[in-house]
Amino acid sequence: MGPFRDVPNLRTPPLGRRLRLGFVGGGRGGNVGYWHYNGVRLSGHWDVVAGALSRDPDTASQSAADWCIAEDRSYLSFEDMAEAEAARDDGIEAVSICTPNFTHFPIANAFLDRGIDVILDKPMTTAVEDAEMLVAKARDLGLILAVTYPYGHHAMAMQAAQLIEEGAIGTISQVIVEYVQDWATAPDEQSEMASNWRRDPAKVGRTSAVGDIGTHALQMLRAVTKLEAEEIRADLHVCGAPKALDDTAFIKLKLSNGAPGLIWITEAAPGNHCGLRFRVFGDKGGLSWDQEFPEQLKLSPLNEPDRIYLRGQGAGMSPAAERWTHLPRGHGEALTDAWSNLYAEIGTAIAARRAGEHERLTSCHYPSGVDGLIGVRFMNACADSGDNGSSWVKVDNSGV
Repeated sequence: MGPFRDVPNLRTPPLGRRLRLGFVGGGRGGNVGYWHYNGVRLSGHWDVVAGALSRDPDTASQSAADWCIAEDRSYLSFEDMAEAEAARDDGIEAVSICTPNFTHFPIANAFLDRGIDVILDKPMTTAVEDAEMLVAKARDLGLILAVTYPYGHHAMAMQAAQLIEEGAIGTISQVIVEYVQDWATAPDEQSEMASNWRRDPAKVGRTSAVGDIGTHALQMLRAVTKLEAEEIRADLHVCGAPKALDDTAFIKLKLSNGAPGLIWITEAAPGNHCGLRFRVFGDKGGLSWDQEFPEQLKLSPLNEPDRIYLRGQGAGMSPAAERWTHLPRGHGEALTDAWSNLYAEIGTAIAARRAGEHERLTSCHYPSGVDGLIGVRFMNACADSGDNGSSWVKVDNSGV
């Protein structure tokens, strides 16, 4: 395996080789798997060598061929994959799970039981108890449990976090985060039946939009401000075509420093696509960023001209944010690069764990199982609030 070593950039594997990764889900017909796969490849840290990519034999076989996975390592069930890969000398070292929410717990549980590090799509589970069990199991086994919230791995999101930490806007006094889309405005088309599980309470839990994009908004708030939502008050709505669960939510927050916050999410605002945005204000200024224009960050010091930071090296970029930039200014980087940064950080953490480099492991920056657990608690707290007349509900932000 070789010793863990210093490397010149984030996309260089620190063990001198790529880690072996398997996928559950993500085959043909699913966008999410390809987002993961492209980030994995661009990160430079992984070889995708195995997969249970679909329950349909033809789709599984075709998807494995697309990803150059050997025929004998293309499985029809995650159970078979976990058992077979754990028995191989060259078995996978981590698994990425890109399946519907209700399947996350049994799949992750099976791979953790076999000593394989787990990378889970969000939300981590539908039930708080399941999320707590996974976090406890990973901790007790000494394994990595990561959750794929990629947006916070844009370089300018990290730049915002560093500016706040350095006091550029002073003490935070209010935070607004929004994630605005329009795909759920019209009735679901038959051609989109593959994603209609997002409307089924048995498969997504007690919320739809809050679990789907609201957890992204919360994680962005937490990553940038380092504050927690200690209490929430949620109004859940259906603003698009009739459906069983929410497509819109207005969520008031009481943050851990006493400041107020607001999260607005919707999948039913025509003309909006992937509008994850934050505005953070303090007693010395404000910061704003838009995921659809990810290379620019605006700092507005009180009573001074605005300052626009552009993604790249130098010119006011913090070292932590520079680490997440790979091309000079003027050569665009976007969401695929954020995915690659996320998978590179997770790869570095798993390499450090395997090499016994505890200090390196703790310095890696990625959403952990505890972050995923907080997201599950948050979406269930929103459901509790909605069920009780939009009352204030406390959110547990601890580990297990």
